[in-house]
Amino acid sequence: MTRRRHHLLAQPRIWFRNLVECLGDKVRIRLARKNGSPIAAILTLRHGSCLVYKYGCSDAGLHNLGGMPFLLWRLIEESKAEGLQKIDFGRSDLDHEGLIVFKDRLGTRRTLLTYYRHTNETGKQGAAPWESRGLREIFCRLPEAFLSRTSRVIYKHLN
Repeated sequence: MTRRRHHLLAQPRIWFRNLVECLGDKVRIRLARKNGSPIAAILTLRHGSCLVYKYGCSDAGLHNLGGMPFLLWRLIEESKAEGLQKIDFGRSDLDHEGLIVFKDRLGTRRTLLTYYRHTNETGKQGAAPWESRGLREIFCRLPEAFLSRTSRVIYKHLN
C-alpha cells in the first residue's frame, strides 16, 4: 500500500525472504497491530554497532493510530538498550521532500551523498523506462494481482 501510494513498484515477497535467508538475525521486522490487524511495519538491518532502517510501510487510513511513530520509538529504545551507537535512516532522493521532513523531525543529521558511475557502455542515456512518471502512474493503478506479478518480473531489473 505504501509503495503504491508513492507510485513505486512494491518489492516482491521473495526479495524479503532472500534478505532474511541471507542475513539471518541481522534482519528484524517490527510490526504494529490494532485488534490483530497490521497497521505499520519496519524492516531494519544490523551491521556492527549500527542499525539501518531499510523499509517502512503503513496503512494510510490508520495513520491516526500512530503505528510508525510507535515503531520508531521502540526502535530507538531497543537500539539504546542493545548498546548500538547509531541508527541510519538511509538515503532520500532530494525530490522526496515528505520523506526528508519525516526524517528531519526524528532529529536525524543529513549528509549529501554524491554518486559517480563508470561504465564501458556507450550510447546509454537518460533514465530507465520504469523511472518515467507516466509508467509509475500506470503501475500504481494496476489491480493488486497484476501489480504483484509485475513486481516479481520487473523488480530484479530495476537497480
